[in-house]
Amino acid sequence: MVSVSTWFRYIANKLDYSVSLSYKSYKGGLINDKEVVDSVWKNLFQGKLTFLHWNKGQEMAPTIGDQGGTLLVRKLPSADPMRVFVGDVVLLKDPEKSDNFLVRRLAAIEGYEMASTDEKDEPFVLDKDECWVLADNEKLKAKEANDSRKFGPISMSNVVGRVIYCLQTAVDHGPVQNSHFSSRKDSPVLEVELDVEEMAKHHKA
Repeated sequence: MVSVSTWFRYIANKLDYSVSLSYKSYKGGLINDKEVVDSVWKNLFQGKLTFLHWNKGQEMAPTIGDQGGTLLVRKLPSADPMRVFVGDVVLLKDPEKSDNFLVRRLAAIEGYEMASTDEKDEPFVLDKDECWVLADNEKLKAKEANDSRKFGPISMSNVVGRVIYCLQTAVDHGPVQNSHFSSRKDSPVLEVELDVEEMAKHHKA
């Protein structure tokens, strides 16, 4: 049973998402000023704040097992340092294959100084709207991990959502460890929208 306070926090999250998404559409010229309010209400009362995504591969082990997992991903109206934090597991567009998506952990954002273990590489600072993502599996070499050590910094606009729950089998599932800030923000969304039975139906393993 979801508490009243959780429902209020959930609705606040939906309102924030709806306003941000509508404003983004307005700024992009997709809707005019008269359509903004309608857009806010439509986004508020229709649809969810999450969607399911299937992920397979050893790059994110042990967070996501080698056999893959069905992930519950929280939608983000925009990926910026006020909404996505270092330590978050994110779903992002593959910078090398536009029709593919990757799941990686956000390791650094704009303003962070990056230093290599190779002395030949000069340190550099991530520019505005840039981020650095890494695979969780420390056993993999950089090329195998297919992360920023291979393709470099990526634009924050590549980030499409934050992974908040993973189902690997019917009995092996649970919340994904993200940053403290994100875990607090996502807790009411997870409590209201998590449906393990629905996730199990979409599971491909």
